[in-house]
Amino acid sequence: MSRRFTAAASFAFAALACLPQAGFALTGQVTQISGAVLARGADGQSRILALDSEVREGDQLVTAENSFARVKWGDGGEIILRANTQLKINAYNYEESAPARDNVLLSLFKGGLRAVTGLLTRRNSQAYLMRTPTSTIGIRGTHFGALHCNDDCANVPAPAGGPPANGLHLDVADGRIIVATRAGVMELAVGQFGYVQSDVSAPVLVPESQGIRVTLPPQAVNPAIRGGTVGTGNHLECTIR
Repeated sequence: MSRRFTAAASFAFAALACLPQAGFALTGQVTQISGAVLARGADGQSRILALDSEVREGDQLVTAENSFARVKWGDGGEIILRANTQLKINAYNYEESAPARDNVLLSLFKGGLRAVTGLLTRRNSQAYLMRTPTSTIGIRGTHFGALHCNDDCANVPAPAGGPPANGLHLDVADGRIIVATRAGVMELAVGQFGYVQSDVSAPVLVPESQGIRVTLPPQAVNPAIRGGTVGTGNHLECTIR
């Protein structure tokens, strides 16, 4: 799929399928959205997401250039996808009465997000993992940001000027995360920033003055703000600092 798709083209996908995804559990719901956001189901069907749309295990979520989406999970956690992001929900199992079955596995293929974990990580911190093209992130009950760049972050400013380097950029606002590659493992705690160049490079700490922090577009912070776009260089841009 190309980096960009227009809202008009996105709606063409609706003709492909709006069928229920039997056999795959409901895991979350869209609570805020702007622009064009697509979900490809585990059954190969695609659908356009809107406010209150269901998100299911097996879905791959895709945000367009001028878009973002906030999803609330069944355990109370949330994730906010920035523009030009692809995230797959490989597994998201949470049952209030069955902690032993807790299991979350997400795959961030491109783009960026902010995530706030819910009850699942508070009671079973080993059960939540996120894969990226460079590393695996263990989530230990936290609020964190992640941005993966692969020659596609030209509109994202970095503290030193110019776009961020290719690779994975991380920041932790609360709790901690564990970042692992084939070359090493690193823990990031509150207020720390990390960077992973590739899956064969060890994760490294980044000074706060050079850290990349994923921030949210105004619509995600204040639901009263409507209209406009995100991610394309105007006052509603989803930027990082």
